[in-house]
Amino acid sequence: MRIASGALLAMSCIVLGALSDWCSHHVLLINASQSLPNWAFLVERGRFPSRGDYVAFAPGRDPLVRRHFGEQPPAFVKIAYGMPGDRVDRAGSVVRVNGRTIARLKPRTRQGEALVPGPLGTVPQGCVFAASPHRDGFDSRYAAIGFVCRDRLIGRAEAIL
Repeated sequence: MRIASGALLAMSCIVLGALSDWCSHHVLLINASQSLPNWAFLVERGRFPSRGDYVAFAPGRDPLVRRHFGEQPPAFVKIAYGMPGDRVDRAGSVVRVNGRTIARLKPRTRQGEALVPGPLGTVPQGCVFAASPHRDGFDSRYAAIGFVCRDRLIGRAEAIL
C-alpha cells in the first residue's frame, strides 16, 4: 500500500510539474474584435511566428491605442504577413508586402479620428508586419501599431475557436 501511495504521489508531482511548465509557456487569448474569423487563440509564449502564422502581441502605448483600448490594452492577435527583411510599401491606400497586397488603409477610425499610415521599407530584424484582411483592422498598416518587435511580441498563436 505504501509503495502504491508513493508511486501515485510521484506520478502526481510529475503531472503537476509538466502542467505547470506547459502553463508557463502558453496562454489562452480571446479576440474581442471582428478583424479575424476566430475568437479564441492558444498562444505559445516567446515563439517567433513564421509568415502566415497568427501572432499575439501587446499593441503598445500610443495615445490612439489608449483612447480606444484603455490604459492597459488587451493583447492583439493578427497575421504575420511581413518577416524580417521583407519590403513594405504602399500604392495609394493599398498596403503591400513584397509586392503582394495585404490590406487597405482607411483615413479615419469609425469614430472619426485620423489614422496615420504605418511604416514602410524593410521589416527590421526581430520584427513582423502584423495585419488582418479586415477593412477595419487596426494593425501594422497604421503608425499607432507599426512593426511588431520582440519587446511587444507575446508569441505564435493557434486559432482554437
